[in-house]
Amino acid sequence: MTTMAVATTPTPFAQQLRDWRTRRRISQLDLAIAAETSQRYLSFLEQGRSHPGRTMVVRLAEVLGLSLRERNALLLAAGYAPIFPESSLDAPELEAVRYALDTILQGHLPYPAVVTRPFGVLVAANPGFALLTEGCAPELLEPPINVLRLALHPDGLGRRVLNMPEWGRHVTDSLRNRAGRSPDPELDALIAELEGYLPPVDPGPGHLGFAVPLRLRSEVGELRLITTVTSFATATDITLSELHLEAFLPADGATSDYLRERFSPA
Repeated sequence: MTTMAVATTPTPFAQQLRDWRTRRRISQLDLAIAAETSQRYLSFLEQGRSHPGRTMVVRLAEVLGLSLRERNALLLAAGYAPIFPESSLDAPELEAVRYALDTILQGHLPYPAVVTRPFGVLVAANPGFALLTEGCAPELLEPPINVLRLALHPDGLGRRVLNMPEWGRHVTDSLRNRAGRSPDPELDALIAELEGYLPPVDPGPGHLGFAVPLRLRSEVGELRLITTVTSFATATDITLSELHLEAFLPADGATSDYLRERFSPA
């Protein structure tokens, strides 16, 4: 009598683990070494032949560089309860965070700064943000404001951006890199929408894909801005870990002088 091998369907955890490892382009051996386990055991996990302990799931998620939300999802797939909380931003336990963000926003004046949550949704901004909303269509300024849509929409800031093909593509390329690391259908839809606002561009052989300044038309002529993005790298709360502070800085003296004259605190 011939015995036929029965194929087993990978468990949700096994499938997710293999998908994340492939997406991160890490070999089984390298992941096993970094997670302080054996390649054989890791192979069994990816085949669904072994079940990991909760500590191993957390360790693998950390080595793979998953976000806190993604780590919770991997824990759930393995049959464990999530360990990272997701608080409301107005919750009492985040009072110190709100104070810190407000202090940073006000301290960045006279330059614009905003705090956003995933997909560019505005959480807070300092008065300098008014520089970026001038002349924008009212519907783009109705809460919840999407800063990314506002920036690239032809009825938003986009109408004043002098280098929209290059600067806009810099924005969407950054989002595509994020989507490559953490796929999300909602993010893919947003990228497709934003790219629809951009004119075609031929970067040319000398193109640099970083540090693209924002060249902005204003009542006093061209303003030039660069941006920095800051996040809470050591956060253990999902809400906090997903906040980003984007701060605009002048790229030349004329821009600095204009912003100081207009937005410096009294």
